[in-house]
Amino acid sequence: MSQYWSKVVHALTPYVPGEQPKINNLIKLNTNENPYPPSPLALAAIREAVSEDLRLYPDPNADQLKQTIAAYYQLSPQQVFVGNSSDEVLAHVFLALLKHEQPILFPDITYSFYPVYCGLYQIAYQTIRLQDDFSLHIADYQRPNGGIIFPNPNAPTGRLLALAEIENLLCANRDSVVVIDEAYVDFGGTSAIALVDQFPNLLVVQTLSKSRSLAGLRVGLAIGHPDLIAALERVKNSFNSYPLDRLALAGAVAAFKDDAYFKQTCAAVIASRTELVAQLEQLGFEVLPSSANFVLIRHPAHDAKQIQDYLRSKSIIVRHFTQARIDQHLRVTIGNDAQCASLIVALRDFLQGH
Repeated sequence: MSQYWSKVVHALTPYVPGEQPKINNLIKLNTNENPYPPSPLALAAIREAVSEDLRLYPDPNADQLKQTIAAYYQLSPQQVFVGNSSDEVLAHVFLALLKHEQPILFPDITYSFYPVYCGLYQIAYQTIRLQDDFSLHIADYQRPNGGIIFPNPNAPTGRLLALAEIENLLCANRDSVVVIDEAYVDFGGTSAIALVDQFPNLLVVQTLSKSRSLAGLRVGLAIGHPDLIAALERVKNSFNSYPLDRLALAGAVAAFKDDAYFKQTCAAVIASRTELVAQLEQLGFEVLPSSANFVLIRHPAHDAKQIQDYLRSKSIIVRHFTQARIDQHLRVTIGNDAQCASLIVALRDFLQGH
């Protein structure tokens, strides 16, 4: 019945999320979920929020959550925006701050939702080629633009751009918005939130899905100058006044208040990543330097899709991208130690049999 579609729909190429297969005893290392449960305080807060109050709308402004995030980062609530996942926050960012005459800039290998947003909102863009080692070179972004966006650490490479480099980029690009997508920053990076008071054109986007183990709750946030936040609020309130439900608001507030648990689980993922990288390299895999909760790997003697298929036969799911330059790589989420050990056993078996 496509004759009833709006014209723009025909031209869309939607984002494809990582698969969620229904396989018993699955070791799921394909969507960068945290292997550890959410904060016990967050779970308790969510349970407490399951009450007769669910008949009432949630706070449309999410004031308590904004105040909690602002206090955590020593900012004002006027510098905080929240939404239903960082994907929704990013969607509002593209429409509110990145739709201009000049094309926006982002890496050729990056979060694949960016070109989808551009197609949806009809935003011109240019991709900037990463270096041969998949690092981002800020000099390549010093050209006229309608905005700049990239994840830090980048996805799916895991490579981190130092905060000093981001500051250099901001100093050279004061006439348009620079968006730093920090979905994975808590696993080894330094947040650019430290720079928002210095640069009114900087917006930092984060999520509670990864480092705070709340992917199922769908909570994202943006931090920046109040003028940038005001633009996001205008778009949000033209789209959905109540993006965060009562359970999400309660769980998110509690998660930010349980800083000890947050730091403990991040440290555990980092330790597992260090051990996994060493074991992968012993098996002959090339592993990109990663500051995320995943690694991008390749084996010089074996086809990536063949490795992925073998792992799947052992109920281990990793992600394979068919995009040029990384089509012989696999992205592997850092699981817990037992999951990582099972992965290494399966890879060793594959290599011995091939």
